[in-house]
Amino acid sequence: MTKQVIIEAKDLSVGYGDYVLLHDANYQVNKGDVFIIMGGSGCGKSSMLRVLTGLIEPLKGTVVINGIDMGNAPAEDVQRIREKSGILYQSGALFSSMTLAENIMLPLQQYTNYSVATMRELAELKLALVGLKGFGDFYPSEISGGMKKRAGLARALALDPDIVYFDEPSAGLDPISSHNLDDLIIEINRSLGTTIVVVTHELASIFAIGNNSIFLDANTKTILAHGNPRELLKNPPNQEVYEFLTRGEGK
Repeated sequence: MTKQVIIEAKDLSVGYGDYVLLHDANYQVNKGDVFIIMGGSGCGKSSMLRVLTGLIEPLKGTVVINGIDMGNAPAEDVQRIREKSGILYQSGALFSSMTLAENIMLPLQQYTNYSVATMRELAELKLALVGLKGFGDFYPSEISGGMKKRAGLARALALDPDIVYFDEPSAGLDPISSHNLDDLIIEINRSLGTTIVVVTHELASIFAIGNNSIFLDANTKTILAHGNPRELLKNPPNQEVYEFLTRGEGK
């Protein structure tokens, strides 16, 4: 069966001004993938994610999402794609002055005409989906780091997105919380069919959740590998990828 391409990067160059982090990148993300953007420090992982989510413009090339060229499409088409995307930032990025339910209701207030009662009900449903049933009236300061990540994920899922982007989801979490978040990502991917794009350098997460990936290299400023991370470990295309996936023990 032919897989449906949901994201395509074409001749993409990423950087800031005259500084190029990555040049001429080409890759595809298929619908239903848990797609990992991996590589060492300074290779441009988070910058690539910012390009995909529209936070920064690419230096060159195009990003096509669900058939829409995000750099050249009409504003209403781009906005429609954005509304069907969710983002979980490293810190969770919750508003501290709002309860968890109020945080989740924000995108609903902006993009829907639902009543307050309906938005509150949906917020509670999203919290239950991520294992935070009954926590709607809690403030971010009253919950743990792992729970903040889950609440941030509930907000990212508020509009039932086709794609959810994760920026270093395990950052700041203990191993158990990180493992639990990985399990939650897998469950959302399998139960909802959501396409997941994850920036991470955590090997445990890469092997646990990823079925597709790209490896960014800071030295060559290129993509050195594509494919399932477990397959890349079995048949590494080069020494750099092998050393990364074995924590340097492959030297």
